[in-house]
Amino acid sequence: MTERTIPAGDVKLWSEATGDPRHPTLLLIMGGNLSAMGWPRELVDLLAAGGLHVIRYDHRDTGRSTHRDFTRHPYGFDELAADAIAVLDAWEIPAAHVAGLSMGATIAQLIALDHPDRLRTLTLMLGGALDVDFDANIEHALAGTPAPDGLPLPTRRFLDMLALPPAADRDTELDRRVTKWRMLAGDELPFDPDEVRRWEQADIDHSGSIHEPTAHHMLTLPPLTRGAELTRVTAPTLVIQAGADPIAPAPHGRHLADLIPGSRLLEVPGMGHALTSAVHPVLADAITTHAHRHP
Repeated sequence: MTERTIPAGDVKLWSEATGDPRHPTLLLIMGGNLSAMGWPRELVDLLAAGGLHVIRYDHRDTGRSTHRDFTRHPYGFDELAADAIAVLDAWEIPAAHVAGLSMGATIAQLIALDHPDRLRTLTLMLGGALDVDFDANIEHALAGTPAPDGLPLPTRRFLDMLALPPAADRDTELDRRVTKWRMLAGDELPFDPDEVRRWEQADIDHSGSIHEPTAHHMLTLPPLTRGAELTRVTAPTLVIQAGADPIAPAPHGRHLADLIPGSRLLEVPGMGHALTSAVHPVLADAITTHAHRHP
């Protein structure tokens, strides 16, 4: 493993590379308010063992990257997409396989539209298309009204997770995070609380704070009209739908895959909005196979 802190405009981003640099590079883009530690070490190692040079990084306002007051230093998804490109530039990667999860899937779609030359392949996980207003969907879910687009809303499990109270000390915070991921992971696949607690301990040690970031809650989604542009994406695309995702339930993945020409959809039965070890083998196999199919 090699760490590197890199400049991206007026911020600095922490990044880490795992695996043989002679292998094709896979850039991992994590979801909102989560650091690079959101990609469990065990999954990263599986991807590297599958013949990929894996780079993960901390979004701005997470982990060891620059933290600032969002109200004084606002930014949007275009800046987050530019951050990902800055990571590739710093590691001297002309083009990479890119996998984005949740908010990271939104960022990855923007990269596919605005920086198509930097992509070898695209993997979009546990997210929705750019033409879906997830902020409005949460409001509809809270109000008990249907979404105008007819796609399913976030579930009560997700809404209850949002209501978890903040914690005042490390142990209580770890308990809260385990509860959070249990709610997001669902009940259909094995869930190991000790494993999740260990990952969250690593995240706290990495960031140096028990407090989870919140800046990304204040982001404004890209214009919904950008969804229509997905028909011109040329990168070979794999869409991964979690079968028990409480945030973007099926058929959000099918809707996204239908917008991108030639894309493939993989549904992982029982998977929630979490990267528990039960799903590591199928995810690692799917992502590495997709990458090596399009060298």
